[in-house]
Amino acid sequence: MKSSKPCVASTLPGLRLPAAPRSIVKGSTLADLLGPEAIDCLAHNLAAAHRAFDGAGFQRAALAGLAPLGITQRGAHLAAVLRAHLPERYEDAIAVLLHSLTPPLKTTDDLGLGVFFYLPHVCFVATYGLDAAHNGGRDPFEISMRAQYEITRRFSAEFSIRPFLIRWPERTLARLMEWTRDADPHVRRLCSEGTRPRLPWAQRIPAFVRDPRPVLPILGALKDDPDLYVRRSVANHLGDIAKDHPALVFEICGRWVEDASAERKWLIRHAVRHPAKKGVAAALRLRKLAK
Repeated sequence: MKSSKPCVASTLPGLRLPAAPRSIVKGSTLADLLGPEAIDCLAHNLAAAHRAFDGAGFQRAALAGLAPLGITQRGAHLAAVLRAHLPERYEDAIAVLLHSLTPPLKTTDDLGLGVFFYLPHVCFVATYGLDAAHNGGRDPFEISMRAQYEITRRFSAEFSIRPFLIRWPERTLARLMEWTRDADPHVRRLCSEGTRPRLPWAQRIPAFVRDPRPVLPILGALKDDPDLYVRRSVANHLGDIAKDHPALVFEICGRWVEDASAERKWLIRHAVRHPAKKGVAAALRLRKLAK
């Protein structure tokens, strides 16, 4: 079944998000964020975006076998259920998903845990957005990039972008480099966070663990970003690189510390904090220079 809707995000009236705490409280788990209430909201939003969507059937399939699953397993499970209930062609399915999105986030702090509502969307793109066979034989790259651009403005596409960096590193890095100039800090942060070689909770990117140099232009473009949310990601990314290539990070930070602003000095101190705690002389020197 082919959708006639363009693949752009739009705000429909009456879209819902499940209630969610700011942090995990005693007696609850992250998996609870993708429980019955979230599934009901997801079904409601998708039905609003696509009249042919079988909300009741989706909920039955989504709840089946859900209870023992952890948060990442629930994201993957719900992505598979979405696949069975959305239009067959990937491009048309993405059009429905994007049409069902709530408005973008307006802040970069105190986001809470409600954003995990969009983990199934991320899993959907990561699972079905790489293979032309899911898209009627047509290259899915552009539609997947568009989807991740919109999703990261509501949650984060840092997990879904990684398979694209592994499959199509040059294409994906080129697009992320373009996005370093985007007006939305959530999009700019994705450029750094999504390319981290050892991102927690996510699959590693072996090529970047071996040689992080292809990503360095992105970090250079973001080192003086106006938003701390983005600069913190750059610092954490450098910290990742330092686990395998400390000399490279010390060399980069040594260049960056010259004529550095107070904000960039904080970034440098944060980037080398772990080797500094271990007493590495080069890291201690950089932290002193970046005071």
